[in-house]
Amino acid sequence: MTPVGIRPAGDMMGQAAAIFEEYRVHYGQTPDPEGTRRWLTEQLGIGRLAMSVAVRGEHACGLITSTVMPASLRLGTFWFVRDLFVTPDQRRTGTARALLERVIADARAAGAIRVSLQTEPENEPALALYTAAGFRPVEGLMSLALTLS
Repeated sequence: MTPVGIRPAGDMMGQAAAIFEEYRVHYGQTPDPEGTRRWLTEQLGIGRLAMSVAVRGEHACGLITSTVMPASLRLGTFWFVRDLFVTPDQRRTGTARALLERVIADARAAGAIRVSLQTEPENEPALALYTAAGFRPVEGLMSLALTLS
């Protein structure tokens, strides 16, 4: 398995968009393959999102997305993992760990201060992966959101 960075016009974009669509549907979203590809192409094209896919043979079998955020007080940056998904037939093969390690290595090489992420408290497989990779809960912060639509 090899992690490969995705560019909007790259060879793997079609497979990356298909897996991202599978991920969205897995979390209850209405299927929209064209909308997914359009959105990903835009987000990757303007640099708002970075994406790597795991390739086994000639087929993508997982993905990870991240974004770079300013760390104002430290006058640096941190990376935030937005999405991590592995196709059901490739789970428990080390694919998620390899994708996570790719983002960590890229963030470290870019001089980032930290890598952050969030997941649901009941997602035990994800929590086990993140804990094993060295991630720890952040004490003293609460996640808040304002829904606009």
